[in-house]
Amino acid sequence: MQRWTNWAGTATAAPSTVVAPRDTTETADAIRAAARDGRTVRPLGTGHSFTSIGSPDTGCALDLSHWTGIASADPDNGLVEVRAGTPLHRLGAELDGLGLAMANLGDIDQQTIAGAISTGTHGTGAGLGGLATQVEQLTLLLADGTEKRCSATENPELFAAARVGLGALGVITTVTLRCVPAFALAADERPAPLDDVLERFDQLAADNDHFEFYWFPHSSNTLVKRNNRLPAGQPPRPLHPLRHFLEYGVLENRLFGAVCRLGRAVPALVRPLNRLCAATWSARSYSDRSHRVFTTQRNVRFVECEYAVGQHALRDVLGELRAAAGRLDEPVMFPVEVRVAAADDVWLSTAYQRPTAYIAIHQFQGMPYRRWFDAFEDIVAAVGGRPHWGKLHRLDAAALRERYPRFDDFRQVRAAVDPDGVFRNAYLDRVLGPCG
Repeated sequence: MQRWTNWAGTATAAPSTVVAPRDTTETADAIRAAARDGRTVRPLGTGHSFTSIGSPDTGCALDLSHWTGIASADPDNGLVEVRAGTPLHRLGAELDGLGLAMANLGDIDQQTIAGAISTGTHGTGAGLGGLATQVEQLTLLLADGTEKRCSATENPELFAAARVGLGALGVITTVTLRCVPAFALAADERPAPLDDVLERFDQLAADNDHFEFYWFPHSSNTLVKRNNRLPAGQPPRPLHPLRHFLEYGVLENRLFGAVCRLGRAVPALVRPLNRLCAATWSARSYSDRSHRVFTTQRNVRFVECEYAVGQHALRDVLGELRAAAGRLDEPVMFPVEVRVAAADDVWLSTAYQRPTAYIAIHQFQGMPYRRWFDAFEDIVAAVGGRPHWGKLHRLDAAALRERYPRFDDFRQVRAAVDPDGVFRNAYLDRVLGPCG
């Protein structure tokens, strides 16, 4: 029996069976066998969700690490069919080789394409949606092992549900992405006072292709990141490899990891360490291929809670969060991250029907986080905050039903394609309620 653990160590499981299919026939056979035996089935990605959404519990775990790569491509029309187990860091390089790119990415690229879209992974950009909005078509294996394609014109209700489907509707086998011509991004990162950033937040979001900022909760300083497209034909100017290693490999990972461990060992130092880290942020500008600029190496382990709120509510939420951080008995070592996204039409997308600001709070692995996360969830509840499906939160189906206008529609699709709960696990029981 192989034990499963997610990246953050917040979820573990002991599946009864682990199957590593090499094609869709073997995957379908594994689903049918598990269903006959009354066992559940969960596809395994890279385990980068902080919740137990990917947990196989005691059922059958499908290891899709052999089902990777680009299955077909139509570069002239920007369409690329990708196997579900393909990690995003491999996909970015392969698309670039075809002269294509994804229009937007998150800041971590270790997830599989299927896991990323299924949990509502997003990047930042007021004019851009999450990864699911870049999906043109999906192919799934349903609970009886049959294959079903869906798109805006073929099985459209299944498509509306499955683009952020939580793995509750079937096993995604391929994802057809609508890509854009490959492009380079000019990255500009520089410190700025939190009050100034909040005052100019809407303008910063509107004026930049991709905008976000980081804020240490016991300080008053932020690091503002702006990424904007280079004009076609203008060659990018990446960081020198040595500088890249020093700034990202040494400073942002090894040194920051050492600072976090010091804070964990001596909690009284966390607040001054926060202020020290914020004071050492410096300006940095460079340009590179888009998939290299969007993503950042993350070696320091942490836990995370992220909520989506209407962009108009961001300033008030941050004000309350700042006050809450000052009242904490257990200080917070990790920064807060703030991003934006356009409204979309995906049923369980956190940006469904509203321009969105994302607020992600973190704590270093092994440090107390529950009171910080609870305070945050209390604040965002008052403005109808929607939790990221792959990050820690306390909401259940009854609460989520109030936040998603199409929640019951999703449940109806789920009841139709998986009435016996072949793809359920304990997390889905909590956030979606029972099958059928």
